[in-house]
Amino acid sequence: MKARYRYRIYPNQQQQTNFAKLFGCCRVVWNDALALCRQSKKLPKNGDLQKVCITQAKLTEGRQWLSEVSNIPLQQAIRDLGVAFNNFFKSLKGERQGKSVSRPKFKKRHNRQTARFRQGGFSIKRNKVYLAKIGNLKVKWSRPLPSEPTSVTVIKDCAGRYFLSFVVEVEPETKSPLYPAIGIDLGIKTFATLSNGVKVNSPDYSKLDRKIRKAQRQLARRQKGSRRRERIRLRIAKLQAKIRDTRQNFLHKLSTKVIQDNQLIALEDLNVSGMVKNRKLSRAISQAGWREFRTMCEAKAQKFSRELQVISRWQPTSQYCADCGFKWGKLDLSVRELVCLNCGETIDRDSNAAKNIKNVGVGHTHDAKWTGSECKTSIEAVCGELSTHLKYEQLRLFDC
Repeated sequence: MKARYRYRIYPNQQQQTNFAKLFGCCRVVWNDALALCRQSKKLPKNGDLQKVCITQAKLTEGRQWLSEVSNIPLQQAIRDLGVAFNNFFKSLKGERQGKSVSRPKFKKRHNRQTARFRQGGFSIKRNKVYLAKIGNLKVKWSRPLPSEPTSVTVIKDCAGRYFLSFVVEVEPETKSPLYPAIGIDLGIKTFATLSNGVKVNSPDYSKLDRKIRKAQRQLARRQKGSRRRERIRLRIAKLQAKIRDTRQNFLHKLSTKVIQDNQLIALEDLNVSGMVKNRKLSRAISQAGWREFRTMCEAKAQKFSRELQVISRWQPTSQYCADCGFKWGKLDLSVRELVCLNCGETIDRDSNAAKNIKNVGVGHTHDAKWTGSECKTSIEAVCGELSTHLKYEQLRLFDC
């Protein structure tokens, strides 16, 4: 299986200038190729796009500066555009799983900038990474690479930080089999409630959130194109990057702990895109990172040979007791504790939901919308009574 290893780099002033040229050339090649694809009735091949947007463009007066950077990232930009169109067409046909993919868009200058080098355009020597027409880069090696990388992507985020992302082949880790299973109920105030009774709170983003709101109000008053506006925009990007790094660090630690300690992990399929439409809870739901946590659990479950079960979002895990199965129906969100009328136990709402998620994931109950047995029609009633259609036919023949 393939994995990505990302490291922080610190280029000098000359290397930052070279990176700016490289990102600008890749962005221009992508935008030119995308414009040609939108104008043509049939999608051009990657080879034809490379001839027009790279080879022939270098001979023109307006694109001569494409020769100042390496040719490998420019070719990779065309290939990435072809992959983006392929994913878009598969999503339209329903052949691609997951959320639908939109058509490729034009790249902007102030967004996240990337450039990808394949083998032949980079090399690793003496703990330094050499990139074609860039030079040797100082890398902060936080962990060793497990194998020889097949490609490397240079990333510059909105906060002005530089990273190297390597694609390597890794083997799934085989450990002694574990038998415990766990269910996880995700929330806002308490991020995760485990079926064993443990509750995990998410980091507090309120202080950074207040700083971002204040800086955004200042940004709205600045004149477009001014230096003060660019300075505040960079400040907002750094604050948002700090929130993102804090959230990813928390989610990585929690997902690794859950995956390593359990053989089966059960999660609930949450409709996050629908929940975000609630204007009162959209900011808190977005900061929680529920979907990101599920993605991490899926990747690490494959890496450590664990089983991940995602139960249906229509399973009423908060509407019945996990111990006796008594159903009390829907509850208001303000109700956090209740007493079961059947067994008399004092039940915590989140812990009860986590136990129900675990039972469904293990297979103790059916993963379907709750329907009581009294609502089903018995076989005797079906066989002994005539249907409404047959009764009508008999009456019609009798009248004739």
